[in-house]
Amino acid sequence: MTEEKKIRVFIVDDSMVFRSFLTKCIGDDDRFEVVGTAVDAFDAANKIPAAKPDVVTLDIEMPRMSGLEFLGRLLPAFPIPVVLVSTLDMRVFDALAAGAVDFVHKPDSYEGDNVTSFAFKIKLKIVAASRAKVHLPLRKVAAPSLGKKPEPAEEDISGAVIRSNSKRDLIAIGASTGGTEAIVAVVRNLPESTPGIVITQHMPAGFTEMFAERLNRICKMEVREAKNGDLVRRGLILIAPGGLHMRLSRHGSDYTVICEEGEKVHNVAPSVDVLFDSVAEVAGEKAIGVILTGMGSDGASGLLKMRDRGAYTIGQDKETCVVYGMPMEAAKCGAVQTVAPLNTIPALIVKELNS
Repeated sequence: MTEEKKIRVFIVDDSMVFRSFLTKCIGDDDRFEVVGTAVDAFDAANKIPAAKPDVVTLDIEMPRMSGLEFLGRLLPAFPIPVVLVSTLDMRVFDALAAGAVDFVHKPDSYEGDNVTSFAFKIKLKIVAASRAKVHLPLRKVAAPSLGKKPEPAEEDISGAVIRSNSKRDLIAIGASTGGTEAIVAVVRNLPESTPGIVITQHMPAGFTEMFAERLNRICKMEVREAKNGDLVRRGLILIAPGGLHMRLSRHGSDYTVICEEGEKVHNVAPSVDVLFDSVAEVAGEKAIGVILTGMGSDGASGLLKMRDRGAYTIGQDKETCVVYGMPMEAAKCGAVQTVAPLNTIPALIVKELNS
């Protein structure tokens, strides 16, 4: 029997203590091989070509050159999946926009449960990254490459207005690895007249609030991290708080959200299935469900329940996913009504709302 190939990992961090800690965390697992470490971006640039890693872990805050600047130089030349290992820092989202595939929060200490939790998360992220496609920021080119299938043109929805009597009055979105930028692509140009949107993106506490703040700056709709009891209304996007499950509820004729602690589902909280299950029960045929890039199967069974209750369901296609896991599982079980490239999903939503 052929031995499974180890995932080759290269570590970039200016802290000698953290490099040693991360090397031990990863190196103790037979699935991984640490093929090199670097103290900063310049050191990494010299070593990475020869090391030929499958995945790079990268700190954002480093001397001489930040991790963000390094990403802009590394990925065009070496499109290697990068997992950010960061403190609570808004620049994480800039780095994800620059092509990093995922991130994990640095542990607060190097002992006890903190170590166990961090080790589990970083290994999960590295495995997912090893299967990911690196998507660089779009750049204008003179002409398409010969033999390359052109991506479907993005339909302009900038002037769209959503009819007030649409049969659909709620949109639920779920995503994981690669999801932050996918969510941006779906919601940034949706008009203020769009029905309320509830989103679960796998993300730790603290980062969800920053993600909501970032979206709020670039979207036409208002965006904020959800709080227990929030009203879901037209023109508002609510992001599930990291560490809490978010469920849809009904208060009279209105939708509200319940945000609360609970057992992890698919090893995550918030869980997409928890959200989708509640949307199926509460909104039924009035909802639209969208499942985006991510590893694993979270959201597949919930989306199937939504479709069974009459919701319109969309799954991101393989070609535009960073990791084609969650949408694939949803499509396999019959939960997805329409499979679509990422850049066509906003227009599909608008069309369905106005149909």
